[in-house]
Amino acid sequence: MCDTLCAVGRDGALFAKNSDRPSTEVQLIESLAARSAGGTLRTQYLELPDSGAVSMLASRPSWLWGLEHGVNEHRVAIGNEKVYTRLNANKEPPALIGMDIVRLGLERARTATEALDIMTAVIEQYGQGGVCDETTGESYFSSFLICDPRGGWVLETSGRSWVASSVEGTAAISNRLTLGRDWTRASVDVRSGADWDDFRHPRAPTGHADVRLAASRACLARTNTITPADLAAHLRDHGGSDRLPEKFTEDGVGVTVCMHLRGFQNTTSSMIAELPADPAHPLRAWVAPGQPCVSVFVPVFPPHIPPALADPATWHAFASLRDRVEADGDALSEIRALFAPVEAELWAEADAITSQPARHSSFVDDAWLRVAEVLAQLA
Repeated sequence: MCDTLCAVGRDGALFAKNSDRPSTEVQLIESLAARSAGGTLRTQYLELPDSGAVSMLASRPSWLWGLEHGVNEHRVAIGNEKVYTRLNANKEPPALIGMDIVRLGLERARTATEALDIMTAVIEQYGQGGVCDETTGESYFSSFLICDPRGGWVLETSGRSWVASSVEGTAAISNRLTLGRDWTRASVDVRSGADWDDFRHPRAPTGHADVRLAASRACLARTNTITPADLAAHLRDHGGSDRLPEKFTEDGVGVTVCMHLRGFQNTTSSMIAELPADPAHPLRAWVAPGQPCVSVFVPVFPPHIPPALADPATWHAFASLRDRVEADGDALSEIRALFAPVEAELWAEADAITSQPARHSSFVDDAWLRVAEVLAQLA
């Protein structure tokens, strides 16, 4: 389960995602370097010709080659969502999985439309299949939100079939098919005017996705000038409550954007990316390791990312805070009371040095040291 959203304006775009994965699965936040073309490339289950890669900020489950979300040096951001369709993903042979497709799009694209073309080409050529969840052995297909400073695409898939719709303004996706007849591009096997919802598995519950999708759309509709702070608050949302939900039902009651399905699914990494249209303005992002409600959205300037975020020990430290608040709801306010002032200070300082690229690397290193100091206090 995940939630991804974006807002595209005159001066650029904002992109945000909560990655919801198995509660015990480590997710790493990394700076991946550019790579020259040539030879072969090993994805999770396939070897492909290597077309090379541009540099990127990436969030990756530690056992996977592919990414849950990321943003590359050309200001293309992509995230994916699990979706259920009539085609049984568990019966498909190992091929590409959604996280591979995110990474391939980010490695090779300079624009959102180029990413769409790359991703749909590899979907049609190689198909989708293989275990996506190591804890359950589950396979699934994906939908994707692709964004750059000028616009983007919603891409929904089932095996080698797909449809896509362009993004102008705002868009949000969650764990269900949404495009219906509102698609403008499709694979050749999807007939003109087809209702894409016919591809949805009729017995797949949508309540868990519907409630979070409605929350994301409401967040995007609240203001004409949505800010990174608005998105951070949304990614931490527990249904408008200061306390964690205690009860969960199939129709979505108790399921929130900041996911707490105790012992099963949690938000395990979050990212907000600012994609300026003006190339003179630097790419910025805010990354939260672990559960965002008990974490800090650390300001970063890719490729400058704290190396500690790629250390599994860092993820486990934040996971221990999540476990604490899930056992004792009162602990959340205590943790936020220590983290919130540090986060506010770091965001203000990052704003002040945005136009000073020579300071970005040292700022990012210092920012993490200050977060780590509070994390050690809480431990």
